[in-house]
Amino acid sequence: MPGLRLTVAVFISGLLAVTTTACGTSSGTGASVPGRLAGNSPQDLKQWIEGGWQNWDKNRWQREAKDFFNPVIPGRWKTDTMKGARPNDKTLSQSAQDDLGKSDPEPLPVEAKPVKVPYHQFAAPVGKVFFDGPDGSMVCSATVVTDPVHPGQSNMVWTAGHCVHAGKDGGWFRNIVFVPSYNDNGLPAAQVDSSRQDVLPFGVWWADWAQTSPQWIAQGSETGGAGAPFDFAVLHVKRPAGGGKSLEETVGSAVPVNFDAPAVRDVSAMSAKGYPAGPPFDGQLMFACDDTPRRLSVLRDQPTMYRIGCTMTGGSSGGGWFTAGADGRLLLTSNTSIGPADNTWLAGPRLGPEAKDAYTTVSMKFSLP
Repeated sequence: MPGLRLTVAVFISGLLAVTTTACGTSSGTGASVPGRLAGNSPQDLKQWIEGGWQNWDKNRWQREAKDFFNPVIPGRWKTDTMKGARPNDKTLSQSAQDDLGKSDPEPLPVEAKPVKVPYHQFAAPVGKVFFDGPDGSMVCSATVVTDPVHPGQSNMVWTAGHCVHAGKDGGWFRNIVFVPSYNDNGLPAAQVDSSRQDVLPFGVWWADWAQTSPQWIAQGSETGGAGAPFDFAVLHVKRPAGGGKSLEETVGSAVPVNFDAPAVRDVSAMSAKGYPAGPPFDGQLMFACDDTPRRLSVLRDQPTMYRIGCTMTGGSSGGGWFTAGADGRLLLTSNTSIGPADNTWLAGPRLGPEAKDAYTTVSMKFSLP
């Protein structure tokens, strides 16, 4: 089997150490400076926003679930800093591959097909997540999901764990934002900078909380499949400055999450969507792969994952995998986590009790008006 990679955290070209847009100020985030920072004064918060977040000293890198901290950095994200991206592939060593458990035969590649435009009509809940890590700025894909506490008014987004947290050897990424229906009309890369309305049709939504699995925090690795069966995350985002509607109301839809983790034999088709950025893709367009899933066991002592044929590359990580429910409505049943170096298939976690716990925790955290 080819080397496995965390298939889509990708670096923004130029590694933008200090640029780009936001849509509000730090006031109103309700967040406080993490305890391991110098203190909790307004001055500490000011220093953090003005560049202190770029200190990736391991002793100051917040990693525990309770430590998430993501105040709005005015001017951090702009269309030009979102545009260029290159894959940050992660490979699995041969010794780790020798320990793989039983899996179904590898699926045949399924060519990724471009999603119809405008995306807000044909794939409204899907978008991109941008964030900063020690090595620069990165991007993933994500999906707006329903919120049981706020039906019809969700501000919740589903993505991969490795798109918000570095795993066992790191902590929470920073300056995390969600851009729904990124490049809504499918402009070619050369035109992406020219129309903010096309590129950011529904604005930039800053995360005010993130939740991933304890297993990803404890086991997740940059170099392989460890923790991949628990590689999922939920974001809660705040309205852009001046916005009055929720994310779901703004984009027009949200997808329920299926936590029943159906057996592979019970799923006839899955559709994965995302924004692949590695060659031959450039990260500016949304693509989809439709296939019948198979089983993949990355490590013998971890849950089996879903695997489909798909040629999407780095940048598609975190993108939703959709199935049809009994009533015909789309359900989010998994998300892109890992794939091989030759980009012939993708694998995603089964969403069971651990995933439901992360989802419920975020929903309940924002249960008060």
